[in-house]
Amino acid sequence: MRIFIGVAILVLVSCSGKQPASIGDTPFQIKMNADFKDASKSPLKSKDLKSFKGLDFFPFDDTYVVNAQLERTPNSEWFNMRTTTDRLSKERIFGVLSFQLKGKSYALNIYQGEENMTTEGLEDYLFLPFLDDTNGESTYGGGRYIDLRIPKGEKMEIDFNKAYNPYCVYNEKFSCPIVPRSNYLDLKVEAGVKMFVKE
Repeated sequence: MRIFIGVAILVLVSCSGKQPASIGDTPFQIKMNADFKDASKSPLKSKDLKSFKGLDFFPFDDTYVVNAQLERTPNSEWFNMRTTTDRLSKERIFGVLSFQLKGKSYALNIYQGEENMTTEGLEDYLFLPFLDDTNGESTYGGGRYIDLRIPKGEKMEIDFNKAYNPYCVYNEKFSCPIVPRSNYLDLKVEAGVKMFVKE
């Protein structure tokens, strides 16, 4: 009898181990899924949250982690970036990131939001939106975002495995900046979050 009880406990423990609180292959993926499952943080509508099992990611690929050269543009003017709603986001080009990806040279503008500069915890926040050839196929048609921070020097690491969808993909109540066409990469960036498909 004791052996049976012991086996039963082991089975229960192993079964519970197969159902972690959050899923993902990297810390970024695990955190994103945990936040999406948390009703206090999730951008999902309540009906979608009930059936949410996890976001769909491309497998982690270190070839999409690149070292970029930052050319700062301290005299760039503030402008109103269009969003998915009537709201306009006051932004400026903080600098230009130049890098090599899949054997080709690219450059992307990286943006700084005026409101973030006076928001605690976001004073050094930078915003890297981009478009690529997966948009409308395996990823959201409007492009994706990467969060970065102002570096001390002129080098920045861009990890495209951390590319994520604008929140308006999950809920139209969110106002999301529209990715400028100038930030288009003419290749498939098969890294980061894929297109959201409702259950």
